[in-house]
Amino acid sequence: MITIQVLAADGSVRVQTAAENASLFVPFAYDEGDVIRIASDCARELVIQVDPAIAPAQVLAPTGEITYAIPSAERRTALPPQAFTGEKHVVTARPATAQEKAVYRNLALNPADQRGDTTYFPHATANVETRDESVFAARNVIDGYHVNESHGAWPYQSWGIGARTDAYLVVDFGRKVRVDKAVLFLRADFPHDAYWTQATLILSDGTEKTFPLERKGEPQEIDLGEHVIEWIRLDKLIKSDDPSAFPALSEIEVYGTPVDA
Repeated sequence: MITIQVLAADGSVRVQTAAENASLFVPFAYDEGDVIRIASDCARELVIQVDPAIAPAQVLAPTGEITYAIPSAERRTALPPQAFTGEKHVVTARPATAQEKAVYRNLALNPADQRGDTTYFPHATANVETRDESVFAARNVIDGYHVNESHGAWPYQSWGIGARTDAYLVVDFGRKVRVDKAVLFLRADFPHDAYWTQATLILSDGTEKTFPLERKGEPQEIDLGEHVIEWIRLDKLIKSDDPSAFPALSEIEVYGTPVDA
């Protein structure tokens, strides 16, 4: 059984439902501090959709529970403008099928990722996000959007590094996965943007893969070889000599399959 609830800031239940494949109609405007809570006693890998404007996400919830805070106005700047607005909403959750769990895919993808600590994976974090703004947050690079010819509010959200030379980003899969390829989409708002000429992917098994990057917005593929890992880290970013101080990343993809699928 999967239970979906909307909880008020004081923890009280505003509306809820429970089913094996659950769909919750929320017939009111969200209030500040509201939280979506999804609890499953039948599966740990779920396909959830927290809002009709946000794509479904195949996620792992190790404890069987997902907590998704309704975004503030500032956090919604990195989301489609219609997300979480108005007085009618639908939240859905169901177990992932055996085929969905086993298929070779982009294991980093999670349109429902949020900044800060989460109870579900994949999850992206970084040691810096430009001016602490949501439009430059780490979670933006695993949301599935590749629109990278500008910067700022949706659909141009990205990971910005605030001109730091020690910036890094981590994608945590929450379990062991078998991966063989990564794809980077640099933000390409040239000449506003600079770019990185070189970067290194550090894998949780200790492997380091250093590779060149080009000044372009098209996908740049990195052959990793086959590795079983739990997280991957983008690090050791070498900036180009462009006058701009603003290299940035629009999306990272990591391809493979879960070990336990």
